[in-house]
Amino acid sequence: MTEQQRSVQNVPKIIIILLILSLGGQIIWHYQLPPPNTKIQKLTSPPQPGLLHILSFGDMIVSAKILMLWLQAFDIQTGQFLPYQKLDYNKLQQWLEQILLLDPNSQYPLLVASHLYSSIPDPKKQHLMLELVYKQFFIDPDKRWPWLAHVTVIAKHRLKNLPLALKYAQAISTHATPNMPRWAKEMQIFILEDMGELEQARLVVGGILASGQLTDSKEIEFLNEKLLALEKQVE
Repeated sequence: MTEQQRSVQNVPKIIIILLILSLGGQIIWHYQLPPPNTKIQKLTSPPQPGLLHILSFGDMIVSAKILMLWLQAFDIQTGQFLPYQKLDYNKLQQWLEQILLLDPNSQYPLLVASHLYSSIPDPKKQHLMLELVYKQFFIDPDKRWPWLAHVTVIAKHRLKNLPLALKYAQAISTHATPNMPRWAKEMQIFILEDMGELEQARLVVGGILASGQLTDSKEIEFLNEKLLALEKQVE
C-alpha cells in the first residue's frame, strides 16, 4: 500500500461523506438556477438633466461624456453584440440631442450619427440620423458642416434621394462660412445637374462667379467651363 493510499484511509469517513454531500448539493443547486437573462434591453429615454447634474457634480461636459460612454456600451448586452438596426432610433435621437445640448462643442455625437448609426439598411432610421445632423448643423455651421456634407452624400448615393441631398447641400451653401471649403459650397450644383435642373444649376454657377468671392484661378476656370457646359445643355 502506498503512502497516498494510507493517507486516504486515515481521513475520517464523516469528512468524506460531507464532501460528497457538498458536491451533490452544488450540482443540484446549479441545475435549479434559472437560465441566464439573455433578453435584450430596450433603449430608454436619456436620464433627466437633474440626475446628470448630480452624477457629474454640475459639470455638463462630464455629463455629456457619461451619456456618450453609456450609449456606446449599450450595444453589448449579455455578452452579445446588439446590431444598430435593433435600436430604437427615436430614443437614440433623444440621447444624441441631449449629449449635444450638454456639450455643444463635441463633434463626436454627429460623427457617430453620420457614420455609424446611419450605416444600417433601414431608410427610415437612416433618415432620422440624417435629419438630426441637418437640424444640428444650423447651431454651429462653421464646425458642423463636415457632417452635413457627409449625409448629403449618403442621401444622394445610398438613399437615392436627390431632393433630400439638395436640401442639405443648399443649407451648406446658404450658411457658408470662410472656413468651409469651396467644394462643400458647390455640392448643390452637381446635385441639380443630376436632377436635370440645368437652368437652376446654371444660375447657381453664374451667381458664384459674379459674386467675386473666388480668388483661385483654377477654380474660376473650372466653374467657367462648367457654366459653358450647362449653357450648351440648356440650349
